[in-house]
Amino acid sequence: MRIGISLPVRELQNDMTAIRDFAQTADELGFTHLRVPELLIRPGSGELHESLTLLSWVAAHTTNIELVPSVIILPARQTVMVAKQAATIDVLSGGRLRLGVGVGGNAEEYVALGQDFHTRGRRCEEQLELLRLLWTQESVDFEGRWDRVEGAGINPLPVQRPIPVWIGPGGGAPLADRMVRRIGRLSDGWFAIVPREHVASTQEAVARHAEEAGRDPASIGVEGAIGVAGREPSEWLADVDAWESVGATHLCLRTLGADLDAPGHLAALREAREVLDSR
Repeated sequence: MRIGISLPVRELQNDMTAIRDFAQTADELGFTHLRVPELLIRPGSGELHESLTLLSWVAAHTTNIELVPSVIILPARQTVMVAKQAATIDVLSGGRLRLGVGVGGNAEEYVALGQDFHTRGRRCEEQLELLRLLWTQESVDFEGRWDRVEGAGINPLPVQRPIPVWIGPGGGAPLADRMVRRIGRLSDGWFAIVPREHVASTQEAVARHAEEAGRDPASIGVEGAIGVAGREPSEWLADVDAWESVGATHLCLRTLGADLDAPGHLAALREAREVLDSR
């Protein structure tokens, strides 16, 4: 199981030195991936940088750690622009991007971005098809309901062809069948924003849809998340083992929620690494 860490942007806010130091330390300590939250516009959201822009900056300050926005609201964005932005980050980082996408649940966000909230699921599925074409072909011919590309492509192409795409489902548990179907047929993995007891049954349903689409279910990962700050190591290590037991391929640790300052987040990050290494 690959164990990464969430960049505590909401608590580090606009302290770019602290954000850089946290990302670099996570990289140096051998965490496998760095997750960054996404929120474009919402009243009272607080300071939260646009995730793809932030990750392009983080790419310049890190060497090995995988970069994971989790998740961008894909149907609220223009598809070719997302393809270009993601490819650019992948090139800048030497092939370290894993793109997390979702459809969101905030209609006001769609209105502010000039997109249709009610067709977001179907549009997302079309977008995933076009994104993979744009990331793997120099010239693309595509005509869908929302996007049309004629004999054109992005340049340069990303290092990863295609960039892995993971879906962050919403709506609670159990997940709606349309969401499970989307994961099984179209994604490289999913972020398990559901109670752990629902993961195994969801994975079984994902596997059925993957097989129907001619895909190998074993190629579809699942990522859980746990908090570590302010908790006894034995307590959160039990959560690590529990996620592994339900088949998680990835796990994200979080230092959020304990009212830490920047040095406190770094200390929690280092302590988590020491605990993992000693278990």
